[in-house]
Amino acid sequence: MQHFGLPDVKTPQFTGFTGNEGNSSGPPKKNASTEISNGSAGTAANATVSRIRRRNRMITSCLECRRRKLKCDKSHPCANCTKFSRDCVFLAPALDSASQLKLTEIKEKMGSLERVLEQDVAMKGAQKNTAKAAPSTERTHGEEADFGPEPEDEKGLEPSPLTVIDAMYDDDADDDFMDLGIQLGKLRLTDRIGGYFRPMISDEINEALIDIKDDSKSPNETSGVQARQNLQSFLAPGPTYIAPTSSFFFVGNQGTSLIDFLPSKLAADRLLSQYWYAVYPIARIVHRPSFERRYETFWNEVQMGVEPLGSLQAVIFAAMFSGVVSMSEEIITRDFGASKKALVENFQRGTETALARANFLRTTKIETLQALVMYMIPLCRDQMSRAHSALCGAAIRLAECMGLHRDGTNYGLGPVEIHVRRLIWYQLCFLDIRTCEAQGPRPCIRAKDFDTKFPLNVDDIELELRRPPKKSAERWTDMTCSLIRMECNEMHRQIWVDRPRLEKKQMSLTTVLGKIESFRKSFEERYLPLIDTNVPIQQCARLYMIVLLSRMIIAVLHRYHNSVAVTIPDRLRQIILTSGTEQVEAAMAIETLPSCRPWSWYAGALQQYTTAFLLLVEVFAFPMRKEADRIWRVLDYVFEVPPDLSREQKGRMILTAIRDRSGTYREARKIRIPTTMLERLGQQPSIKAGFYEKERSQTPSSSAAAADHASSSPGSIIHMGPLTSPPAQTPSADGSSDTNEYTEQAPPQPSMSDDLMADIDWNEWDKLFPPNVNTGELNLAPFRH
Repeated sequence: MQHFGLPDVKTPQFTGFTGNEGNSSGPPKKNASTEISNGSAGTAANATVSRIRRRNRMITSCLECRRRKLKCDKSHPCANCTKFSRDCVFLAPALDSASQLKLTEIKEKMGSLERVLEQDVAMKGAQKNTAKAAPSTERTHGEEADFGPEPEDEKGLEPSPLTVIDAMYDDDADDDFMDLGIQLGKLRLTDRIGGYFRPMISDEINEALIDIKDDSKSPNETSGVQARQNLQSFLAPGPTYIAPTSSFFFVGNQGTSLIDFLPSKLAADRLLSQYWYAVYPIARIVHRPSFERRYETFWNEVQMGVEPLGSLQAVIFAAMFSGVVSMSEEIITRDFGASKKALVENFQRGTETALARANFLRTTKIETLQALVMYMIPLCRDQMSRAHSALCGAAIRLAECMGLHRDGTNYGLGPVEIHVRRLIWYQLCFLDIRTCEAQGPRPCIRAKDFDTKFPLNVDDIELELRRPPKKSAERWTDMTCSLIRMECNEMHRQIWVDRPRLEKKQMSLTTVLGKIESFRKSFEERYLPLIDTNVPIQQCARLYMIVLLSRMIIAVLHRYHNSVAVTIPDRLRQIILTSGTEQVEAAMAIETLPSCRPWSWYAGALQQYTTAFLLLVEVFAFPMRKEADRIWRVLDYVFEVPPDLSREQKGRMILTAIRDRSGTYREARKIRIPTTMLERLGQQPSIKAGFYEKERSQTPSSSAAAADHASSSPGSIIHMGPLTSPPAQTPSADGSSDTNEYTEQAPPQPSMSDDLMADIDWNEWDKLFPPNVNTGELNLAPFRH
């Protein structure tokens, strides 16, 4: 698998970035963007503000020679230390990934402080010389924040203004209406995508395809009228949707008994066996030896006619409930002679009743909280309503009240209890991010508010040894697959924190992507040697890694695919397309490979195919791309379109359906649109119908040239970002929408406050992303799983 990154950037584009490491022997050239002018071209007081640049120079001399400023011969020990009988100490040849990341962060902060100081000094000097100038010639501090020249192809590149973090609805909205969004194939879109509010997706599509109303449609395309007539066909919950019952929080004494939901011992053993096989490896929350002893205690008490404790009932029913959800309809019919829906409802009600009897809302028992989180794991997957988000918030507050956000070593607990507490906490961390992506608005758990460590990478049986392990094993264990997901999830949490800081110019895009790349390298160095893809569960874990690591890059860069003023550069488009295609292909492999089928039930919790929408937009705008065949393979799988249609018909059919259905959903939900979005929508360049006629009339021999031409034409791309975690911070305001009349407006002048690309330190990027791999060429490497 080819890893994605940023390609090399030619030196002439960055003549303003000069320093000791430059190749030019002459003095640095002045650039208009690095000068602070007082409004007069002849003023001698103009100051040049250049970026502070540093190198990570390798220290090869010993510390004593450096301290005494002596020439060191680099031997060990060196001649000077041998002569004067001193300890000859050298620094380590290289830093590990964590130390290198910390050093990069410190250098970035120091550079930011120095830049601010230089700007303040330069501004004060300019103000002295312009004290008598008119007020209209003065600049504010924010306007002075130009840290150097920017590449020509990145001027005006800004994030999409059509997403905000907070939503608003009319007061007369129907609360009985399902808030699950629209369904199209395997893709489900809501008004809140990736945790951020994107209410005008139908208008974005309509604006991008401005002539679609006059285009010829295939007979299979869905019109807006048909969409309104068939609400239930695409608004109804899918087969994987499981919601907590409305009486779960307020259940009373309904006269129900444990025997009303309890299966036979033989059936329960079968469900527990399924739990160990299909749930336990990928969503660990119990210590298996301890749980098996509790399971035997449960049945011993039942057979003696003694009602088990409420917490024990809850955790046993939650395990059986998870086992049922992970089974296919065919297996359930064969083994139990009942439908899956009936079994799921029975064990869901049994789990909820047991949790209510255990007083889960005021519990202090770890076992009760464990049962609650175990119950939520099969609920919080690909389709979630606000009820799931509210339930997750309650579980997090309960866990914090019980001290699970503090590591068990602080309380002198045993290794098994410490391990279980860590499992529960990091499952909650995952559910927090998942519900935030689905329903928003932001994660409840912050990294600085807890010190619970990751569970050790050990087998459960090792924790009960006389001398239990104190550190993780460097081999595949019972914990490895779940630990992969937990660690990646915490990196996603860091991205949620960094994106607003990126928007506010508190950190650079180099730093954010550098963190992701450093994490990826360190992560793969630790885990790839442990994985044998010939073992099914380990092959599935490898695919999990691809999905989760690829999503990190998409989460940061995808908004720049929707620049209002200019087209995104090919070198950045390459990273987005490569990571997006690899993500969807890996998700497709999890669901289709026979070896991964036992664990495919949980695939919807990792991703929801929203990245496929980005790929659709790209391949529909540029149908002659060389990698179009590969992308259309995954699009056919995700959107489930008729195979007999041409690709142009498929693309228009999917985009038309998304436009009509999302518009219908917005009207039914009575979503209010911020006025700022209405103002910015018309600034998006639209695709002209003639562009497609020209593209599709070209011969196959000219496909490569057509793709290159499309990539370099600012007006020939659908300027509409993907639907995976858009990190917008646009202020929200009340307003209404009129989707029928929009006129094209001139693009706004780019501003440095919006243009984050100008703050890229390309030398640092070349260290993180090898330029020989990332050349800007938009052809994708073959996918291997």
